[in-house]
Amino acid sequence: MNIESLLDRRAITPKVSASSKRQALSLVAELAARRFDLDAGEVLDALMAREVVGSTGVGSGVAVPHARLKTLDKMRGVFVRLETPVDFDAVDDQPVDLIFALLAPEAAGSEHLQALARVARLLRRADLREQLRQAHGADAVYALLAQPASPSAA
Repeated sequence: MNIESLLDRRAITPKVSASSKRQALSLVAELAARRFDLDAGEVLDALMAREVVGSTGVGSGVAVPHARLKTLDKMRGVFVRLETPVDFDAVDDQPVDLIFALLAPEAAGSEHLQALARVARLLRRADLREQLRQAHGADAVYALLAQPASPSAA
């Protein structure tokens, strides 16, 4: 599972403002709706329902919210960098500024889990997180996220 198959340059917003977790997820939902012809309310509801189960804030300022949608035909990714981090109930209690959302078709099985694992491994790298925070523009963010995985990455 590579990032290029999940993420489109037009599904990246490298500088947006949100004052809460819900507002950040709403921005993700709106971007996904515009880019993938989805209903923003449906996307937000699915993302929020997943957050009720447990926060997708994985630590180090990163969140990987995810949801399954009936109206989606393939796995899709959305990346948002917040200007100011927001409380996301993350596992390390640190606010989140890097959000990589994964949206999957309702019937997606192991593909969904593989994509989650790939994104989580990628964003575990401190050097990459810092580069993403400094990147100017969607093309720069895409180039960083789409780098081939290093053979030593576990």
